[in-house]
Amino acid sequence: MTQRPHHRPLAPGDRYFGALPDTTGDPVRLAEAADRAAVLLVRGARASDDGEVAERILHLADTEGIETIAEAWAHSPADSVAGCLWRLFLLRSWVYADPVGVARQFEAGRARAAVADVVAGVADPPGPEELRAMVDQVLRGIAGGEFADVLLRAAAFARVVATGRAELPETDTVAAARMQAVADQLDRAARLELAGHLS
Repeated sequence: MTQRPHHRPLAPGDRYFGALPDTTGDPVRLAEAADRAAVLLVRGARASDDGEVAERILHLADTEGIETIAEAWAHSPADSVAGCLWRLFLLRSWVYADPVGVARQFEAGRARAAVADVVAGVADPPGPEELRAMVDQVLRGIAGGEFADVLLRAAAFARVVATGRAELPETDTVAAARMQAVADQLDRAARLELAGHLS
């Protein structure tokens, strides 16, 4: 008896998608798809009445992995929804990876960036757990509030941390400048969102 070569069975509905072009090698089309997904995620979340949507968005990086999100959105312009989401998820991942270091940098920057501290909405004193809670609350706002507010709060947080990094003797100036750039980018994106021009 001759053995037949094994073929993966056709899943229900596969035949409907057989004619779709393979775009895995087309970076332009992949970028367009990633941008559309980001816009749907943000705009669709605000239109949803499902209370679990905010939690699913919050844990997107945990369930899918920050590397997967990076593949989709890391190269998107800072003044796009996709670029904003990448920066927001990157900030959250960083806070969760180094909460003690972040708390130290935030504390060092509070005195010099007091207005931004208030806007960032961090509990006093800003320990590691308080910063985790704050960054989660900010990301939950994607589904429950105005996206511009989310961006402004994240920008304020990044600005306080950037100021703190510049104050601490062991932090190099490049790290402080990078965080300041993230703050500026999120702030600019928030202004675009308020004007209805962020896409």
